[in-house]
Amino acid sequence: MLEVAYWGYGLAAVAYLIFGVYAFLAWRGGAAGAALLGAIATSCLWALTAAAYARTADPMLIGLSALLDAVRTGAWYAFLIILLRTISDRPARWPAMVAALIVAAQLVSLGLEAVGAGSPMSDLIPLRPVFGAWLAQAVFGLMLVEQLYRGVPAASRWAIKPLCIALGAGYIFDLYLFADGSLFGQVDEDVWAMRGVANALLLPLIAMSGARNPSWTLRMSMSREMVFHSTALAVSGLYLLVISAVGYYVRYFGGDWGRALQLTLLFAGLVLLGMLLFSGSQRARLRVFINKHLFPYRYDYRNEWLRFTQALASAGGGLDLGQSVIKALADLVESPAGSVWLRNADGRFSMHARLNQPSSDVSEPADSPLCRFLDEQEWIINLEEYRLSPAQYGTLRLPEWLSVLQGAWLVVPLKGSGALIGFVVLNAPRVPFEIDWEVLDLLKTAQRQAAGYLERMQAAEALLEARKFDSFNRMSAFVVHDLKNLVAQLSLMLKNAERHKHNPEFQQDMLETVAHAEARMRGLMSQLQEKRSIDPPRLVDLVEIARGVCRSKRGQRPEITLLDEIEQPVEVLAHPERLERIIGHVVQNALDATDDDGIVTIRVADGDSGRVRLTVEDTGCGMAPDFLRERLSRPFQTTKTSGMGIGVFETRQYVNEIGGALRFDSEVGRGTLVTVDLPRGNRGNARQVPEMEPVNG
Repeated sequence: MLEVAYWGYGLAAVAYLIFGVYAFLAWRGGAAGAALLGAIATSCLWALTAAAYARTADPMLIGLSALLDAVRTGAWYAFLIILLRTISDRPARWPAMVAALIVAAQLVSLGLEAVGAGSPMSDLIPLRPVFGAWLAQAVFGLMLVEQLYRGVPAASRWAIKPLCIALGAGYIFDLYLFADGSLFGQVDEDVWAMRGVANALLLPLIAMSGARNPSWTLRMSMSREMVFHSTALAVSGLYLLVISAVGYYVRYFGGDWGRALQLTLLFAGLVLLGMLLFSGSQRARLRVFINKHLFPYRYDYRNEWLRFTQALASAGGGLDLGQSVIKALADLVESPAGSVWLRNADGRFSMHARLNQPSSDVSEPADSPLCRFLDEQEWIINLEEYRLSPAQYGTLRLPEWLSVLQGAWLVVPLKGSGALIGFVVLNAPRVPFEIDWEVLDLLKTAQRQAAGYLERMQAAEALLEARKFDSFNRMSAFVVHDLKNLVAQLSLMLKNAERHKHNPEFQQDMLETVAHAEARMRGLMSQLQEKRSIDPPRLVDLVEIARGVCRSKRGQRPEITLLDEIEQPVEVLAHPERLERIIGHVVQNALDATDDDGIVTIRVADGDSGRVRLTVEDTGCGMAPDFLRERLSRPFQTTKTSGMGIGVFETRQYVNEIGGALRFDSEVGRGTLVTVDLPRGNRGNARQVPEMEPVNG
């Protein structure tokens, strides 16, 4: 067993030495790194003296090994305590005090046993006081590891986890070794012999944490080729062990055929292993797996993602969103130019934006092989790779325009919420750029965010276009409604012309009516073309507006009665033509609902709280309560056979726009009372009110 201990502790000493030299060369200062170097150095000396004792059986060496074991315990304690202090704003002092007491107990127990035992030095280890001190060091070490793991934030534990596993496993091994020795009064030689191998096996985990924690100021890394070949060797060895175990099982239970089946299985296993070892695709998969899980990433993803998001968010500073998407994706692979192709209304993909690339009138059908491949596979097409090995892309056949597109290099799909919305064609970089799995993963993730931005852009454009059409349709409806009233007015004039065409007063009234209708229609045409109010709001006399409405309606039956209960002018802030139009709508509705022998009355009076009130009352047919409540103020709702249902809707919106209120009181068979309350205007605020956009503009 001493031979096993010699090789085990010797392996541990060599491993600690190599790791210590490498860590020393990688050290750039820092307390944590210095403590780790001290722990590695004392561990190396401890393993070296233990290996020397196993070779020579010199009792002095076992005592020296035990002494170095206590010293290395203190070194590892110091390393853990320094790490605990780095993760706490107010570190406690008790861990350092307890660690010092335990190390002192180890040293004192060794000293007492050496002085008072009166036995050879080789008898020091089996004595119980030493076991108690070493048991305490294992228990306290586990406590420190547990405190360190719990103190690190959950998001950062991946960096410290290998170290905690390694040290925790080492302390558990010591706990078992010395608990067994304390129970039986002597060390289990087999367990003690394997202690060196166990410590050597833990070093890769400690090195992994060192590489993951730059704060220790240890710039540690390992050659990817070395890890690749070591992993391939380990996997091959594990594979052979499995094959051997299966072969043994077959031979043991196979009867007369057992040995033949075993040889056949071993031969087939070796052939399969050779195929795997010499398979380029399998080696590539293994290399990608190792690079993904054992090495730092090629990119600083936090910086890359912040830069990519900023590039998309900065659209408008000389670049539109399409160009920003091109630039953001191109910067990830050092590409100088590109173009983005989006789906049109006809279902074809055409160039939407370009950056440092000539324009193209080519369009690609949505059901073409290229678009189907991008939609189904979501692969990034490397055109150089496609030209060299098209079989890697299956049955894909690229369109002719893409094959001859100058400088084309990568085709990146833009797939949003389940559908392909477009793709980006990037030009070749200025210098050679390696496309590996990490670049492809980064581009795939980035394209999804870019596709989301483009989807929202398309949705916003569609919504804006729909709103423009809605606004235009509403404006057209208002204009048609006004034209209908003008046509009705002209029709009535022509109807009366047969009887009164020789009357000079009628002729004068006809000319005024035609001039008024012409001015109104010209104003409506300007409003329809320019989409804005014809005149700014100003102070207007409400009584004069009411009189103008009465004049425009003369000749219609019943006659309109105007009652002015206010002596001074009644001024309100409004657009004269629009106010006259909406009051005309109300009066025309009253005339249409009232028989020729009925009564229509317009009254202007003082309202409440400094407001002025205009009422239009008729003795017509009236309206039902449910129509008043549910349908009156909605557009395209009317009780008239030839009406459009726009007048009341426009009236209510404009009255609300200028700060007024509109109210209807009606009863079937008894008529309707329409009340319009408007705020009084004054000369002081007439110039301060900006021009109001009309509802139908």
